[in-house]
Amino acid sequence: MRIRYGMVGGGPGAFIGEVHRMAASLDGEIELVAGAFSANPSKSREHGERLGLPAERTYVRYQDMAQREASLPADERIHFVSIVTPNHLHFDIAQTFLEAGFHIVCDKPLTNTVEEAETLCRLASEREAVFAVTYNYSGYPMVKQARALCADAALGEIRRVAVEYTQGWLSTRLEAEGHKQAEWRTDPARAGVAGALGDIGTHAEHLSRYVTGLDLQALCAELTTFVPGRRLEDDAHLLLRFEGGARGTLSASQISVGEENRLSLRVYGTRASLEWRQQEAETLLLRHRDRPTEVYRRGHPYLAPAARHAARLPSGHPEGFIEAFANLYRAAGRAITARDTGARRDPLDLDFPTVQDGAHGVHFVHRAVESGQTGGWVDATYTLPGTTRLAAE
Repeated sequence: MRIRYGMVGGGPGAFIGEVHRMAASLDGEIELVAGAFSANPSKSREHGERLGLPAERTYVRYQDMAQREASLPADERIHFVSIVTPNHLHFDIAQTFLEAGFHIVCDKPLTNTVEEAETLCRLASEREAVFAVTYNYSGYPMVKQARALCADAALGEIRRVAVEYTQGWLSTRLEAEGHKQAEWRTDPARAGVAGALGDIGTHAEHLSRYVTGLDLQALCAELTTFVPGRRLEDDAHLLLRFEGGARGTLSASQISVGEENRLSLRVYGTRASLEWRQQEAETLLLRHRDRPTEVYRRGHPYLAPAARHAARLPSGHPEGFIEAFANLYRAAGRAITARDTGARRDPLDLDFPTVQDGAHGVHFVHRAVESGQTGGWVDATYTLPGTTRLAAE
């Protein structure tokens, strides 16, 4: 069964929309058949034409798209919608398509408020919808290997977690120069209550929770706006307390001059530690206190099943960002197929971030902003009301 999808957002000049489209199409299992790419009618039509879509499946209003697609025969309509708009639009679009009977893939952060995130969790559960949130770094094979090592207690009891995501592209006030991506990411009305923390800090928080399996209990945040005139923070440093007694640090910065996408994770246990860096994504280090360091490399048969399942090429042929992103789309697509047809589901295809993970991320951002404003520790525990971790289960 070939999965059909539509996209809201991702029009001319939208970097992440093109990434989503490349990722979705990589395995030949998912096809773009409809879209509302821009609120500007001519831009949406031109973009749809460029992507080879018929005029009647290119929309201006996402509400019209949801209504018309729901009216089409089952073998023509979309199975899910991919939401790649600025943050403030996520909730209304997701709610509209859930209520119209569609599955969802949504960019992060899920919403701008915790209340909106929890509403989507409840609605997805009621509609039995597959709802994926693109914390795409969890799609890397060696991140899945790191998760397997933590789950197998290869590190012993986890004591310390250090996660860092630093960029330098906002070290000057690009938003004042007409830079489209900078404009909305630094605008509280569109980005929400946080800047760097919402844009990349949520990735760091999810990565630490995904790999270790530990939830946050408390945090203390220092949020700084270094660029004069900017309305949201562009640098964040957090102290973390995890369940079980582990401690951690999280750094998210977009003013670190010279940095590209420096995402790294280190986890320290009583017996061993691990380190993964996105810019050297094919390698995972496992360091021991009493024997030489082990070097894990993508594509080898000694890896955990989830890491092998996430790789497409033999070792030595590099895979990277698009492939990791594609793993989320492939998993969500196969979960949708199983949900809609009653087919057997491979448990490995349930390994993707869900609407509940998205709600955790929104809660994390709001608690960190509260800590930054009050200058002290805040409770970061979070239990979603009446939901399970995986909407695809």
